[in-house]
Amino acid sequence: MSTQPPQQEHEESPADSVDETESTPPAQQRREDAKADKRGRDAQRQAEDDAAAKRDEPTRHIKVFRYDPEIEGKQEPRFDDFHVPFTKGMTVLDALIYARDEYDPSLTFRHSCRQAVCGSDAFFVNGEQRLGCQTQLSDLNEPVRIEPLPHQEVVKDLVVDMDHFYEEMEAVDPYFDPDETPDGELAEQRQSRANREKIKMSTRCIWCGACFSSCNIAAGDNQYLGPAALNKAYRFAMDEREGEAKTQDRLETIEQEHGVWRCQTQFSCTNVCPKDIPLTEHIQELKREAVKKNLKFW
Repeated sequence: MSTQPPQQEHEESPADSVDETESTPPAQQRREDAKADKRGRDAQRQAEDDAAAKRDEPTRHIKVFRYDPEIEGKQEPRFDDFHVPFTKGMTVLDALIYARDEYDPSLTFRHSCRQAVCGSDAFFVNGEQRLGCQTQLSDLNEPVRIEPLPHQEVVKDLVVDMDHFYEEMEAVDPYFDPDETPDGELAEQRQSRANREKIKMSTRCIWCGACFSSCNIAAGDNQYLGPAALNKAYRFAMDEREGEAKTQDRLETIEQEHGVWRCQTQFSCTNVCPKDIPLTEHIQELKREAVKKNLKFW
C-alpha cells in the first residue's frame, strides 16, 4: 500500500483568474466610459434645467387662515403662507386645492361643483365675501388673504358652522304651496312670462351665505332672518301660483320684529352676492307688500 498522501486537486491561482475588465478591449472600454459620462452629464443638466424652470415659474402668494380647536398647538388662530404655481385662469379654490394637495393635507375647506352652483366655497377673500371657484387669482392683489366667512362660528380653518343660516332659511318655509293644483297628472302649473321675469333673479340663490355674512344687522341680531331668507320669502310670495293664504302667512312671518323692518338698506348683501341678485330691492318690495296688507279702507 502506498504511503504517499493523495494528490490534491489543482486550485485556481490568482494568476489564473480572468479580470473581465482587463479582458475588455481598451477601445470598447473607453466607449462605455464615455457613454456613462454622457449619461451623468445629461442627468445633471436635466436636474439643473428643472431647478431653473421651477425658479422661473410664476407663483402667487396666499395667506390662509388656520384654526383647529381639536389639536393642541393649533388652537390659536394664525395665518399660513403658501406660494402656489400660477397658471392662467387659476382661481382661489384652485390655489387652495394645490396648497392642500402639495403642501399641507390638513388644510380644511368646503368645495364641491367648482362651477358657482353649489355655494359651498364662500370665503372672505381680501376683505370681501367671494366664491372661491368664481374668483380669479389674477384679479387680486398679493398676498391674497383667505379667511372664513365673518360673523359665523369657525369649525376648522376655512369651514364655518352654517346651521344658524339654514335655520333662518327654513323659518320662511322655502317651499311652493299653491291653493290648487291642475287637474290631470301631467298638467302644468302655468305661470305668466311677466311673473316669471319678476321672480327670476330671486330663484338664483345658491345658499352660499355670503350675503348673510356681509350683513351688519345679522351680525348684531341673532334672530334677524337675513337677506337670503328674505329673498327666498320674496321668491314664493311674489309667485302668482302661490296660494293666497300661504302668501299672507309668509308676509306675517317676514314683517315680524326681526324681519324686513330690521334691514337698514346698506346694500352690502347686494354687493357681495355671487349671482347678482338685487337682494336689497327685494327686501324693500316685501316691506311695501307688508304695508299694503295692513291697509284698510273704510
